[in-house]
Amino acid sequence: MGGWVERTFGRPAQDLAAFERALTHGSQAAGNYQRLEFLGDRVLGLIVAEWLFERFPDEPEGALSRRLNALVTGPVCADVARELGVVPFLRLGKQARDDGAADSDNVLGDVMEALIGAFYREAGLDAVRGFVRGAWGERIDAHAKAPKHPKSALQEWAAARNRRPPEYEVVDRSGPNHAPRFTVKVSVGKLAEASAEGSNKQEAETAAAAALLAKLGG
Repeated sequence: MGGWVERTFGRPAQDLAAFERALTHGSQAAGNYQRLEFLGDRVLGLIVAEWLFERFPDEPEGALSRRLNALVTGPVCADVARELGVVPFLRLGKQARDDGAADSDNVLGDVMEALIGAFYREAGLDAVRGFVRGAWGERIDAHAKAPKHPKSALQEWAAARNRRPPEYEVVDRSGPNHAPRFTVKVSVGKLAEASAEGSNKQEAETAAAAALLAKLGG
């Protein structure tokens, strides 16, 4: 594992135990990734916010916020984790592994943030800044314009047509606690509805709004 850490972060680990903890799920041991994930989430948000501030000097706060939210979601962090080869190094309990935690966006996203937290503690902000900018790469320029959040776009679509505001309802929750799946249904009056899944309620609502917008051609 030490070799992977060195290849991934560009320097040998001084405290390999911290990186091991960042890869340890709660089902495996008490010394898990949750505290490091808490720290890494804040560090990632700061670095990406600073990057966007520099990269898009003419955009207002609202547009920068939409870009930020799109870049630090669980699925994006999970994709980065997969690209970096995190999966073989995950430390999971048997039940969590059997339940598919090794391919869970929720788990992988948290682990990615925990690894950022561990690297920040060891190497400082400048080193983490370089790592994040390299790992997120071209994602920063994925949209020519700041993406509009699907829930906001659906709200505006309904208002522009004098329709009732969208209504969201959780219709199902499944999966184990460490990798839950939520199914949310969204409707605009009796005009149309759509459903989608996510690893949390907010993610499912966003996916459902996007699905309904696609159905409505909005």
